[in-house]
Amino acid sequence: MRITVIGTGYVGLVSGVCFSNLGNEVTCVDKDKSKIDMLLRGEVPIFEPGLKDLIEHNVSENRLSFTSDLSKSVKSAEIIIIAVGTPSLPNGEANLQYIEQAVREVAVALNGYKIIMTKSTVPVGTNEHIASIMSELTAHNFDVVSVPEFLREGSAVKDTFHPDRIVIGVNNKRAEQQICDLHKPLTENIIVTDVRSAEMIKYASNAFLATKISFINEVANICEKVGADVTMVAKGMGQDRRIGPSFLSAGIGYGGSCFPKDTDALIQIAGNVEYNFKLLRAVVEVNKDQRFNVTNKLMDVYRDLKDKTITIWGLAFKPNTDDVREAPSIEIVETLVKLGAKLKVYDPIAMEKFRVFSGIVGLEYCNNAMEAAAGSDAICLLTEWDEFSNIDLQELGKVVRTPVLIDGRNVFDENKLVNSKFQYYSIGRPHFNRLKNAEELERVN
Repeated sequence: MRITVIGTGYVGLVSGVCFSNLGNEVTCVDKDKSKIDMLLRGEVPIFEPGLKDLIEHNVSENRLSFTSDLSKSVKSAEIIIIAVGTPSLPNGEANLQYIEQAVREVAVALNGYKIIMTKSTVPVGTNEHIASIMSELTAHNFDVVSVPEFLREGSAVKDTFHPDRIVIGVNNKRAEQQICDLHKPLTENIIVTDVRSAEMIKYASNAFLATKISFINEVANICEKVGADVTMVAKGMGQDRRIGPSFLSAGIGYGGSCFPKDTDALIQIAGNVEYNFKLLRAVVEVNKDQRFNVTNKLMDVYRDLKDKTITIWGLAFKPNTDDVREAPSIEIVETLVKLGAKLKVYDPIAMEKFRVFSGIVGLEYCNNAMEAAAGSDAICLLTEWDEFSNIDLQELGKVVRTPVLIDGRNVFDENKLVNSKFQYYSIGRPHFNRLKNAEELERVN
């Protein structure tokens, strides 16, 4: 099929590249010419394992191209995928201005029947709004379908080729057949529903996963008080087929471009129909509070952080991505700076994006984990990169000023800690913790 993808962010670029790898002729369009220029040079504007190789292969096979010319791309396509951003407005609602702008440009360029496939995450009723805008601007026939994405950053290519399911919201058989045919090479598990239900499935799915994360973090906080191990609790829970093991890792909360935005949006969707989504409001509140476990534990050690050198390991909201949007690291770093700490930070991939996105000044950016730890009074692990979990704690202990390690992702097990001199604190595993206050540490050292 001939496909045009509008938007070259995580969703648009990964989707377009993967569809081209299935044998389709795909053109990826973006109004940001600098991103298109990067892609034309063979560079990739996002970090996603496996994506660069797929781009190179499909460009060489003449199945994949990049352009800023939306009108020409629309005219040559059978299916137009809209994958532009829908960031949050100050009140939590999804900002649809980029969707509306893209739709208007598509409508003006239409030269015959097309299928408009929305992959951007949009509130219930948005695809009907898209159809209304299109109808005002073109006399050509079209269909609007909703195909929400369920990609995880860091494994987006794998998730595209091996989806749990494909959800297609559609109102007529002609479009249904063509969109089903497009996705059949990926899976036979295709759920066809009405458009509004498809829109809701996306929000409900992300909200439920966010709920699991906040729930296990609340359980972790209780475990610390009663002496239970949240990792064993989660393992026991996850063996129940009704619950499952995914998204039961306690830590410092979720971040990224999807869960925070989509939970806020669903709360607003509910509010717009005069329904108070109390459970989801609590999920969001728990998540905001959870990230400060790290700073609270530092304050338990050092009542005053002024001029203390604190190492931050990990800035991305999760490993295998350079995305720092809504990352817990941002608020943690901001808080520590306000408390007067001197910060040395390191992330294998995300430092430049953190520098630009956060706008936080006065940080020392380091080249590796050991350099960041040298001379520090405490290390805070915020992202569970393998580089951190595989580090030699004996060697690490030789370079720090004071051996304090706050593990916000529970990456270290008892075997690695047993011969370590680190005063260690994790999330919801009190029997692992060996946290002393500053006076006790001074006596030990």
